[in-house]
Amino acid sequence: MTRAKKMIDKIKELMYQPERIRNMGIVAHIDHGKTTLSDNLLAGAGMISEELAGQQLYLDFDEQERERGITINAANVSMVHEYKGKEYLINLIDTPGHVDFGGDVTRAMRAVDGVIVVVDAVEGVMPQTETVLRQALRENVKPVLFINKVDRLIRELELTPDQMQERLIKVITEVNKLIKAMKPEKYKEWMIKVEDGSVAFGSALYKWAVSVPAMKETGIGFKEVYKYLKEDNWKELAKKSPLHRVVLDMVIKHLPSPVEAQKERIKVIWKGDINSPEGQAMVKCDPKGPVALMITKIIVDPHAGEVAVGRLYSGTLKPGTELYIVDRKTKNRVQTVGVFMGPKRVELPEVPAGNIVAVVGLRDAIAGSTCSTLENFTPFESIKHISEPVVTMAIEAKNPRDLPKLIEVLRQLAKEDPTLHVTLNEETGEHLISGMGELHLEVKVEKIRREKGIDVITSPPIVVFRETVTKQSPVVEGKSPNRHNKFYIVVEPLPQEVIQLFKEENIDLRKVDKKELRKKLIEAGLTKEEADGIQDYYEGNVFCDVTKGIQYLHETMELIVQGFREAMSAGPLAKEPCMGVKVKLVDCKLHEDAVHRGPAQVIPAVKGAIYAAMLQANPTLLEPYQKVFITVPQDMLGNVTREIQGRRGQILEMRSEGDLVTVVAKAPVKEMFGFANAIRSATAGKAMWSVEHAGFEPVPQALLEQFMMEVRKRKGMKLELPKPEDFLP
Repeated sequence: MTRAKKMIDKIKELMYQPERIRNMGIVAHIDHGKTTLSDNLLAGAGMISEELAGQQLYLDFDEQERERGITINAANVSMVHEYKGKEYLINLIDTPGHVDFGGDVTRAMRAVDGVIVVVDAVEGVMPQTETVLRQALRENVKPVLFINKVDRLIRELELTPDQMQERLIKVITEVNKLIKAMKPEKYKEWMIKVEDGSVAFGSALYKWAVSVPAMKETGIGFKEVYKYLKEDNWKELAKKSPLHRVVLDMVIKHLPSPVEAQKERIKVIWKGDINSPEGQAMVKCDPKGPVALMITKIIVDPHAGEVAVGRLYSGTLKPGTELYIVDRKTKNRVQTVGVFMGPKRVELPEVPAGNIVAVVGLRDAIAGSTCSTLENFTPFESIKHISEPVVTMAIEAKNPRDLPKLIEVLRQLAKEDPTLHVTLNEETGEHLISGMGELHLEVKVEKIRREKGIDVITSPPIVVFRETVTKQSPVVEGKSPNRHNKFYIVVEPLPQEVIQLFKEENIDLRKVDKKELRKKLIEAGLTKEEADGIQDYYEGNVFCDVTKGIQYLHETMELIVQGFREAMSAGPLAKEPCMGVKVKLVDCKLHEDAVHRGPAQVIPAVKGAIYAAMLQANPTLLEPYQKVFITVPQDMLGNVTREIQGRRGQILEMRSEGDLVTVVAKAPVKEMFGFANAIRSATAGKAMWSVEHAGFEPVPQALLEQFMMEVRKRKGMKLELPKPEDFLP
């Protein structure tokens, strides 16, 4: 009986004992060693050869991942581990660390109950470590810590045992600080401690690790580690205190099983009635309950077509089951079910609740869909992505014959990766793809060329601005084309706190408790009338109705909101999306006959009035910024600061440690194209750098006109700026 066959038989057995399952992810800053760690865990479980672990990077099975040396896709694996005489099933997801692929991390967090946060002992807690930890805690996922590359402290920094301990304690304190700040109510029970074994130290590359519980069994503690590393005898160390055992023991002991986790998590991710039969089935992780499946990822398999991967919270999935895809209001039949073992998918006769499952046959599902055997099942909370697409490029097929194929491929890519937006510019007929950064788009374009064999031409990347206003406008009257309806509109800036509130709490105006929301909105900076009359929130803008007792308004409101949304999705300055705009309806006169206030009358009147008001409210453009972190040797510092200042960047702080300096700066995304190559040549390849999204800021007044003209020219619009009267009949 082969090893793989044995493993599959064990997985089949353990699937039915949810208290012996652990669903967990590995998260970290880029290059802190997640994929190398995953390799080791797999080797320990007997899935890949131990000699190759760490070099093989089994979970980076995409060609581009191997070439670029980074993880791009979150990869899933199921394996078996023995702890205190019992076997456990571990479903592991290895996630990317690069900020451009943060969307994959957010989606993976929905499927797991716990995470191993990996931190490089030398670099310590980095910006992306904070971001991924925040994503985990926001989803109510419990963390444990693995401090990797401990050997670098001895080899490269030549620290003494005391200095080494100081260094490690600093990392633990910082991670605890983050947990306390982000999840104060859970801090007592989730705080990580060396003494209870929720922290492990080691080296994924050299396959050894230690923790306090492991020390009691193996007798290998810090003194011994120090001695072995000084003698460069890590092979012996890896034999005596192997990494996979220490880390997987920590996972089983400290991370919750689906039975424990779902008691708490369902309240956070599902807004239905917890006491209903389906609510109770999920809380109890009941395999006999109705199927409740949350899709977190779509993978395209060359043989099977689309595979939907997700977490099964209740019920049992079998081939032939009919599932309702709740958010799409359609029905699909399951063809096969199974689990992932890295790149291989293993088909099984059925999969019960508490597992991460791979399903073929859910054609209409996308990442974030809720699927159930009940037709009127309340969908799970939608998955919130922390950053938004800020870079766009036009893409077209080199050969016109390939156009239908390209459209199909773009649709497929957008389905696999919800952080990639694909739009068709109807005026120019070109396809636009928007992503998190230059690398994100580069990887997707390369995928089209390689895997789909389509030769494509792309434009240089461009930045999408946002339009906004900086003061209050006068009241503007918008008339419908038939002159029978009049709308009086005022536009003013929207406080940042209101946008934050909607983003963080994912508020749905149709379902929310009105009183509670009103209180929060007033605290965030709206007046009482505005908070009472809020009708719509759209992409960082709000629409409030502050009128009193107007006839027929209720029936017309849907059309007015549609006019507001159309105006916000393409503003008057350069047809870029709007952000931070508060639109108020202060009065209106409506025709008594419904025929005279249809869509063709109301929408243009409202949209025109909003545009005219915006042009009188001192409009401007906002541009996306990135925070840049660069670590370089002291003598290269001048080259780095020159590079940043030459890109309209500001240096925020500098920290030096030994002969290395870390520069923290922020710069507009527009100026950051080509930065990777420039910084490499300016520092002879010695700089280590990373970026994260840092929100939007107004374009400098001196450059405003130039940027507006660039965009208008690119979109084929007239070059003179519109005046308010252009939009009024």
